[in-house]
Amino acid sequence: MSSKERFADKMEFPPAAVQPNVFPLSWQAQTKKMEEVWDAAQREVWDPKKLPWDTFDVTKYSWEEREAIAYWWTLLSVFDASAPPVFAEALIKTYEVHEEDPVRRCFFSVTRDEQNHEQMCGLAITKLLEHPDPLTYEPKTELGKRLQKNAHWLYYNGSRYWEGYKKAVPKYSLAVLFSSFLMGEVAAATIFKQMADGSQELVFREAFRNIGRDEGRHMAICMALMERDYPQLDLTDRDTITKQVRAGYLFLSAVLFEPPMEFWDLPADFIDNQREGEAVCRQAGFAVPEYEAKKENWRKAILNLKGVLDRYDIPFPAIPEVGISGKEITDVEMEDIIPVF
Repeated sequence: MSSKERFADKMEFPPAAVQPNVFPLSWQAQTKKMEEVWDAAQREVWDPKKLPWDTFDVTKYSWEEREAIAYWWTLLSVFDASAPPVFAEALIKTYEVHEEDPVRRCFFSVTRDEQNHEQMCGLAITKLLEHPDPLTYEPKTELGKRLQKNAHWLYYNGSRYWEGYKKAVPKYSLAVLFSSFLMGEVAAATIFKQMADGSQELVFREAFRNIGRDEGRHMAICMALMERDYPQLDLTDRDTITKQVRAGYLFLSAVLFEPPMEFWDLPADFIDNQREGEAVCRQAGFAVPEYEAKKENWRKAILNLKGVLDRYDIPFPAIPEVGISGKEITDVEMEDIIPVF
C-alpha cells in the first residue's frame, strides 16, 4: 500500500500545486499579436522533403565542392539543428510559469519550425556526402579531412553550450530569454536572406526563403513579448540582458562572422580551414558571404538590435570587433550563455 499522504479524505479541495509546474492549466489570452503570429505559423508550415530536390544534381560538383558545401551546413547545424531541444526547453518553461495560451502555442510553433531547419541541414549534408553523419563520413579530399576536423571541434563546443543552456534556463526569467532569442533571430534574418539571394541551386534558394520567413515570425514573437514585459524590467534583468547580448555576439559569430578564439575552444588552423572551404563554396555557386560582407552584415544586425533595446533604456555592450561602442563586458563564459539561433 502506498505510504503517500492522502488529502482527499481530509479536505474539500486539494492543496495548491508546488510551483513551477505545468499544473494548474488555463487558457488566458491577453496579447493579440501572439495570436496573429500563431495564425501565420499555421498558414506557413512547410516540409523540407517537398522542396525541389529533383533539381539538385550533386554529381555536377566535385568532391571538394560537395565537402565544402556540406561543411557549411554542418556549421549551421551547430545552431539550427540544436534549436529544437533548445526551444523545447523554453516551451516547457512557458507552461511552468503559466504563460498565456497564445504564447505557449507560439513557442510550440518555433520548436516545430526549428525541427524543419534541422531536417534541412540533415538532408543537405546527407545528399552532398551520401552519408548521414559529417563526423563518421570518410572524406575524399585533403580539404574535406581538414573541414571534418573543424566539424569535430564545432560539435564539441556545441556540447559545452548545451550543458550551460540546460543550467541557465531555470535561472533566468522569460524576459531575459526573449532578449537572447531575439539576438539569434536578428542574426538569422541577415544570413538567410543573403544566402537565398545568392545561391544558384533552386532547392537551396527555396529553403533559405522558407527559413528566413520562419525567423521573421520568431522575431515578431520576441518583439511582442518585449513590448509587453520590458517596461517593467528590474535593474538586475537589464544588466543580465546587456551581458547576454555580448555573449550572443561571441556565440553567433561562429556562423555569421568568424568564431572568437578566446571564447571558442578551437585549434589554430580552424579559421584558415574554414576560409578555404568557404572560397570553394563560392566558386561552386553557394553564396557564403566574403569576410568584409559578413562583418558589415553582422554590424547592421547588431545595430538593429541596439535600436530595440535602446527603447527600454537597456545598456548595450561594446562590440569592438564590428566597431560598436558601449558598456564593456569582460566576464562572458560559455557555461553562462543562453542565446540561440
